[in-house]
Amino acid sequence: MAKNDKKLAGKKSVAASQDISAQLDLKPGQSIELLKALHILTREGKLNQDSRRKLKQVYHLYQFIEPILKDLSKDGASVTLADHGAGKSYLGFILYDLHFKAAGQGRIYGIETRAPLVEASQKLAVELGFERMEFLNMSVAESTHVDFMPAQFDVVTALHACDTATDDAIAFGLEKKAKAMVLVPCCQAEVAACLRQTKAMSLSRTPLAELWRHPIHTREMGSQITNVLRCLYLEACGYQVTVTELVGWEHSMKNELIVARYTGQKKRSAAQRLRELLKEFGLETLAKARYPHLPESLPESGTQAVIAAD
Repeated sequence: MAKNDKKLAGKKSVAASQDISAQLDLKPGQSIELLKALHILTREGKLNQDSRRKLKQVYHLYQFIEPILKDLSKDGASVTLADHGAGKSYLGFILYDLHFKAAGQGRIYGIETRAPLVEASQKLAVELGFERMEFLNMSVAESTHVDFMPAQFDVVTALHACDTATDDAIAFGLEKKAKAMVLVPCCQAEVAACLRQTKAMSLSRTPLAELWRHPIHTREMGSQITNVLRCLYLEACGYQVTVTELVGWEHSMKNELIVARYTGQKKRSAAQRLRELLKEFGLETLAKARYPHLPESLPESGTQAVIAAD
């Protein structure tokens, strides 16, 4: 009798989980217990509005990452992924739960500067039995050069890595010969600061400087220019780049999604345009620090530059 009761309780538990999954429009195979552990769901399986926005962002990002993971892991290949600016590791845990757990191989490294978040993620990974997840308390830039990290990573992600941390994630991806990078930039302040410093000179030189004369425009122009330069840099380094929005703007103002897949086709036209934009906006000082892999010179006269299709 006790055995039958246990079976019945198990069936009810599975049915309840399926009911919650259907109501909340969760991904097939998504662990309810994981979402509760991440405090996305309450103990009763409820989802508040703030958590709904967070889950929608992560799920939408997963839709872009999933085909990359499937492509890279076909024929039984083991995929290594670095998640920069991991925070509470929502993205890393959900990626592991929906892909890496079923694949039975591959590894995720979560990189985060806030020690309490790293410790909490390490503890949760142990509790869930997510053995192929590691968490490192360091900056993105530091992680590029530590000797205990793999020499090569397949995928690099950075969800809302703040300001130049996204540039550091790109540098990490280039150093580790990443096959794909999925980036959602945040708080791009570096270029805006440079625009403010050279504003007076720019206003006297070109009417284009009116586009960033007012402080709010300086901030927005700085953000836009930053991401345009990042995309050109990735193209110049051999990546095919797609830019889209992550979710509706009502959910997040930091909403630009950059997906880069390595093709090996380095576009010299992209490098040329990047250098021209740096010069036009008075940003030449950023070239060496942010774009060290740009070719030193353009093709000889008569050589056809490769131009990316729109």
